[in-house]
Amino acid sequence: MHQNTVIIICGPTAVGKTAAAVQLAQELQTQIISADSRQCFRELNIAVAKPSKEELDTIHHYFINSHSIHEEVNAGVFEKYALEAAERIFENRPIGVMVGGTGLYIKAFTEGMDEMPFVDPLIRHEIQQSYQEKGLEYLQQQVVRHDPTFWAVAEQENPQRLMRALEIVLSSGKSITAFRQGLKESRSFNIVKIGLEIPRERLYYQINKRVDLMIKNGLVDEASQLLPQRNINALQTVGYRELFDFFDGHVSLQQAVENIKTNTRRYAKRQLTWFKKDPEIKWLDPGSDHLLQMILEQIPHNV
Repeated sequence: MHQNTVIIICGPTAVGKTAAAVQLAQELQTQIISADSRQCFRELNIAVAKPSKEELDTIHHYFINSHSIHEEVNAGVFEKYALEAAERIFENRPIGVMVGGTGLYIKAFTEGMDEMPFVDPLIRHEIQQSYQEKGLEYLQQQVVRHDPTFWAVAEQENPQRLMRALEIVLSSGKSITAFRQGLKESRSFNIVKIGLEIPRERLYYQINKRVDLMIKNGLVDEASQLLPQRNINALQTVGYRELFDFFDGHVSLQQAVENIKTNTRRYAKRQLTWFKKDPEIKWLDPGSDHLLQMILEQIPHNV
């Protein structure tokens, strides 16, 4: 056992992670590290469901509004940033809180990342452009053709993972799987993983309700302002992509909103699939009256 601990709150989108993490951080008088691959971008707000201004004012959050969409941010960047943030927290408190739904980022923080090869920026741009113009099916076909080894184990509906695999194989000539050694880094602090889960019907209701609230709060205007930068990787994100289709005249606004809800539900399902593979996660209901107490009970006694 180490002297310091990071409690990780993970789970699908809209399950209630932010509220639970803020409550926990208040109880422990500590700070939060966000593990969300989109909330770090200053230019993105409504669609990425950032914590409220009140929540950000109450508890200091690392990796919120920390980068620009014009910067390259990936799991390796997050690993370095989050480890440094944890050390800053430990200077004053023995416990820090991490919260988010980006499984790969959490994995990088807890286990480390394999070294990946240099990716030609031109290749990356061409792949992103092709995906924008030709869609997911074309992207899938390219991965099958160029990296069948990865395709056999891939999240085949996840365009970000597919584009990443494709840019690596086209830049290096090797499958992304060749760079995955699976060696876990040891960390100098305890890690406690808490997963939040509710019945699927309830989760889908909360997702649909959240999307309606995003539209009410000005998501269409936000997406419109970001339209000139639509090809940037950070904007290949649920909530923006569907509205870009609306601006292009491909779908009605009502259909675009329904597509956001559908794609968000699919994303939540992928998140759950990822996290359920981790046997170290203890699953709790965020609606429980004893949630905070149950989380606190997981902290090692020597901390």
